[in-house]
Amino acid sequence: MARARIVLADDHPLFREGLVSLLNAQPDLAVVGQASDGLEALTLVRDLQPDLVIMDIKMPMCDGLEATRLLRNTTPALRILILTIHDEDEKLFEAIKAGASGYLLKNTNSTDFLAGVRSVLAGEAALPSRLAARLLDEFSRLAVRPITAPTESEVDLTAREREVLNCIATGATDREIAAQLSLSLHTVKTHVRNILNKLHAVNRRQAARQAARQGLLR
Repeated sequence: MARARIVLADDHPLFREGLVSLLNAQPDLAVVGQASDGLEALTLVRDLQPDLVIMDIKMPMCDGLEATRLLRNTTPALRILILTIHDEDEKLFEAIKAGASGYLLKNTNSTDFLAGVRSVLAGEAALPSRLAARLLDEFSRLAVRPITAPTESEVDLTAREREVLNCIATGATDREIAAQLSLSLHTVKTHVRNILNKLHAVNRRQAARQAARQGLLR
C-alpha cells in the first residue's frame, strides 16, 4: 500500500521531530519534508507534491494562514491540516476561510491526531467536537443575519488602512505593500485582516470591488 506523503510546517524543531517519529511509525503515512516557515512550506509543496501539509499558524516570514491561502490558490487539491495551540474562534474561522481541511490543537492525543490526519486525507473534515460546535453556531448566526455590504459611513478605516486598501486594489502583494509603504510584513498582514473584517469581505479581490463601489479608493 502506498503511503500518504506529508509535509510538516512548524518552527519548533523538537516538536517536528516528535511528529515525524509518530507519523513515520504508521504503515500508511510518511513525512517527506519539513519546513520552519510558510515560505519554505510553499517551496516544499512545489518540489515534493505531497498529499497533505500539516501546518502551524504562528511561524516567521509567512504564517500558516497566509501559506494556506497561497497553497489553495496554487494547488487547490492539496489537503491542509492546521495543528496549533490557538483555540480562539477567530483563528478557527480564518483557517477555514483560508481553505484548511481540518483544525486540530497541539494538546490533542496521538490517537485523535492520527484519526484527524487520516480523515483529512480521506477528504473529510477534522475538527475537535468543541471547535465544530463553535463553527456550527457561527454558521447558524450568519444564516439568520441579513447579508448587507457596509456603507461608506459604516466603514471606519484608518488612514493607513486606506493606503493599504489602495495598494490591494492594484494587485500588490503583502511584500510589495510593505516595501511601498515602509512597513513590516507583519504590520501589512494585520492591516489586510482588519480591512477584510471591516468590509465584510472574504478575500482581497472582494474587498477591492466593494471599496471601488463605495468610493473608498483614491
